[in-house]
Amino acid sequence: MPELLLFSNSVNHGRGFLDHAWEAVEAFLGERDEVVFVPFAGGDRPAYTRRVADAFATRGLRVRGLPATGEAHAVLAGAQAVFVGGGNTFRLVDTLQRLDLMAALRDAVGAGLPYMGSSAGTNIAAPTLRTTNDMPIVEPPSFETLGLVPFQINPHYLDADPASTHQGETRETRLTEFLEANDVDVLGLREGTHLRVSGGRGERPLHAHIGGSAVQPQAPGPAIVFRRGVPPFEVSGDVTDLFAFATREL
Repeated sequence: MPELLLFSNSVNHGRGFLDHAWEAVEAFLGERDEVVFVPFAGGDRPAYTRRVADAFATRGLRVRGLPATGEAHAVLAGAQAVFVGGGNTFRLVDTLQRLDLMAALRDAVGAGLPYMGSSAGTNIAAPTLRTTNDMPIVEPPSFETLGLVPFQINPHYLDADPASTHQGETRETRLTEFLEANDVDVLGLREGTHLRVSGGRGERPLHAHIGGSAVQPQAPGPAIVFRRGVPPFEVSGDVTDLFAFATREL
């Protein structure tokens, strides 16, 4: 199983880039001192890469941006770890697929390259992008993503505000609708939280853990699972059992 650190978001309100998450990042990276950053979900890739590099530099870590050129495969091959940033998931997937990098990234992570993702970068760790919140500003060749975990993920999961007079669709409504057409679990990660996956190699057993703290005031916990045929249920801490529920045929 790949080594994964998947954040719902990279910025909490009133704080800087990954300021809520450095402890998890540094524990994940260990002795590694350089990260390859994938900026393809953003619009201004050089500016995005500089922003991330500046943030990581404060922790003594170097960042190398993944180029959208033929050199990208060699950069991935020499990476110590990879971090796929947030932005628009459709733009990220479109770029990775059209540059023939989706399979290369999947293979590299499967071979042991530690993978960090935030928002869109967390979305693509799932089998498809179909539970993203993003607008389809571009049309990728396929909705298929990395499939590093066997369930779908919905970063930025937002609970309905019971005091609001808004009567439109909620996030729960949309994910319930997804399950009407698909039989695969969806993990909703609230703002401020992350999923850490480790082990699953050799004698190391697979372990998955929800960390961080939800920042939404009315949130009952860090994460929620949507499963076909049962009401949504809260999860926290050890969530290794989610890996026992792969996609089921309807």
